[in-house]
Amino acid sequence: MPTNVTREYLLAEEEYRKAKTIPEKIKALEKMYSTVPKHKGTEKMRLFIKQRLSKYKEELEKSKTKKGGGPSFSVKKEGAAQVALVGLPNSGKSSILKVLTNANTEIADYPLTTVIPTPGMMEYKGIQIQIVDMPPIIKDVSVGKGFGFQLISAIRNADTLVIVVDLSRNPVNDMDIILNELYRAGFRINKKKPDIEIKKFSSGGIEISGREYVSDVNEIKKILVENKISNALVIIKEKVSLEDFLDSLNRNLSYKKAFVIGNKTDIERSQENLKILKERYPEFDVIPISAKKKTNIEQIKEKIYENLDIVRVFTKSPGSDPDYPPIAMKRGSTVLDVAKEVHKHLYKNFKYAKIWGKSVKYDGQRAGGEHIVEDGDIVEIHIK
Repeated sequence: MPTNVTREYLLAEEEYRKAKTIPEKIKALEKMYSTVPKHKGTEKMRLFIKQRLSKYKEELEKSKTKKGGGPSFSVKKEGAAQVALVGLPNSGKSSILKVLTNANTEIADYPLTTVIPTPGMMEYKGIQIQIVDMPPIIKDVSVGKGFGFQLISAIRNADTLVIVVDLSRNPVNDMDIILNELYRAGFRINKKKPDIEIKKFSSGGIEISGREYVSDVNEIKKILVENKISNALVIIKEKVSLEDFLDSLNRNLSYKKAFVIGNKTDIERSQENLKILKERYPEFDVIPISAKKKTNIEQIKEKIYENLDIVRVFTKSPGSDPDYPPIAMKRGSTVLDVAKEVHKHLYKNFKYAKIWGKSVKYDGQRAGGEHIVEDGDIVEIHIK
C-alpha cells in the first residue's frame, strides 16, 4: 500500500473492514476510492477498489431484483427518442415538462410531487420527442434507497438526460448530489465508451493488439481473467487507463449525453448562483430558464435535439411532394436504413435513390444504398 494515503482513506478502509452489509461495504469502498491519492503509483490500488465496488453493486442489484415489489417505473418509448428530466426534489422538473409538452402533470411546492415517471410529447421540427419527468434523485438512490433501482433503470432506458437544478438555492450542491448518485449507479455522463473490441475464442489464450495504448499489459490480462475471459483477441484502439479498460467490460455501465437546465431565474440571487454553477462545472452546457415565465424554452428544445444526434429525413414517391412528418434517423444512417424504416419491401427491393438536400452536390442526385443522409434530406426510393 502506498505510504502517502490520507487519514480519510485509512478511516474509510477501517470502515470497510468493519462493514457487515453490502450497502455498508459499498459506502466504505466509495469513500476509499474518493480519498485515495490519484497518481500513477496508486493506479492499481484504485483499480482494486473499483473491482470490489463493481462486484458488490452487482450483488446488491441482484438481491433487490429477486425481492421485487414496489411500483413499476417503466415507460414505453414513443416518438423519435426518450429524454429523462432528472433533478432533486422541487427543482421544477414538472413545470418544465408542462411547458415543453403541455402534459397534465401535478405541480406543487412540496417535495416528491412526482412519485412515478410522468411522460409527455414534445414537438420539434416536425418530429415527436418523448420527455419523461423522473421521480427526484435523493442521496443513496444509487444503492436502492426508496425505489432507487426502479428509478435508475428508468433513467437508463432514456436516450439522453437533462439535469435540472434550482438556481434559487445551491445549484452546485444539487449538481454534486445528482452526478455522484448517477456515477455510483453506473452512469458515465458526457463520456465516450472506450474504443475496445474483444473477440472471444474457445482456446489460444489472450492476445493484446494496441499494447502501446495501455500502461501495463499484464494487468490488462489479469483484469480479463478475473472477468472470466481466458481466450480472446483484445483490440485496443485508443489510449485507456486500467480503470477505463475495466469500465469497458462492465455491461451495467451506461454512457449518456446530458446538459443542465438552471431553473427559476425569476428568483433573487439566481444570476449569482448561475455564475457559480458555470465556474464549478465548465464542462456542462447550462441553459438558464424560468419555467414560470417560460423563458428560453426554444433553447432547451434545440439542445435536446442536438444531444439526441438525430436527423430528419423526408421521403417521397416519384412525381409526388415530400411526405410529412419526416422520419427521425440516427446521425450516420444510410439510404438503406431509411428504406428499412419505411417498409421492408423497399429495403429488400432497393435499386437506387434520388436525393435533394445537404448530403448531395445537386438536387435530385442519384445515390446508392450506402449513401449517408443529412438533416432535412428528401429521399425518393426506387425499387427493382
